[in-house]
Amino acid sequence: MAKKIDITDKLSFDTNPALVIKGETFEVNADAKTMLEIMGLFTNKNEAEATIEAYEKMFNEKDRKKIDKMRLPFKDFQIIIEEAMNLIRGDEDEEGEA
Repeated sequence: MAKKIDITDKLSFDTNPALVIKGETFEVNADAKTMLEIMGLFTNKNEAEATIEAYEKMFNEKDRKKIDKMRLPFKDFQIIIEEAMNLIRGDEDEEGEA
């Protein structure tokens, strides 16, 4: 019989992380498949296209509508995308946590 190793205890099974903007919580889709797809976007597409597609993959439609209503400048929108990607990668800045 082949060797079996149970790695269950090594996995976190955490819920999705979230960003807080103006007191509103926005869940970030942090599964591995999504992150790999996003990494591919920034490799295969121009930055503007990749940013929009990454945004659509990271946030559900309800949260995207709330963010869109904020009418953020592009610089601020980029910060949201960058911080969401940092959360997915586990690179979040501990100072920003509530």
